[in-house]
Amino acid sequence: MGLFRQLAEKPWEVQTADGPVSNEGSAFPIHRRAVAMYVFLAIVGVLFFLFVAAYHMRIVLSTDWVALPEPPLLWVNTCVLVLCSLAFQRARSTIRRDLIDRARFAFLLAGVLTLVFLAGQMIVWKQLIGMGYFVSTSPANSFFYLITAVHGCHLVGGLVAWVRVAVRMQGQVQASDTTLNFDLCAVYWHFLLLVWVGMLALFLTT
Repeated sequence: MGLFRQLAEKPWEVQTADGPVSNEGSAFPIHRRAVAMYVFLAIVGVLFFLFVAAYHMRIVLSTDWVALPEPPLLWVNTCVLVLCSLAFQRARSTIRRDLIDRARFAFLLAGVLTLVFLAGQMIVWKQLIGMGYFVSTSPANSFFYLITAVHGCHLVGGLVAWVRVAVRMQGQVQASDTTLNFDLCAVYWHFLLLVWVGMLALFLTT
């Protein structure tokens, strides 16, 4: 049962006997929690690699491939995601210096920017659908919607952890209690930024 309890725990939260408050007495030691996060990111990386492989294979085998246009808003969304990643890195560095207020502001800003990015992606989808680029119209359309949707779902999943940490940050907290959370959130968003840049390069070169 202990093994199943450890597997059920979220790697970006610090668990104690009384809840996710401190690293002391954790049933899931910090170094193992970091390993769990990196294993999860490796699995996500393999998933997107398979998407890329299938994407290229479909292009080679397809006779009905029609590339989508690149709405300018895609570049705006990319800049927003870069700023989001920078905000998480800022929160990560300031919490290490015990600057709670600055870390709290940067952390909250990163979450807001993530919401802005997701809203921007919804607008991009709406623009493409308005131009007649439906999911079933072309294989290129299907891959675009599928890959961007999966990426968005991973961001939404990250926001679940972000909300829980953000709520805790509204009270009196010690920097040592939240450093791990900030570190893992930053790593998670940096990884999704790299995935997004790779996806954008894939769409632009085909």
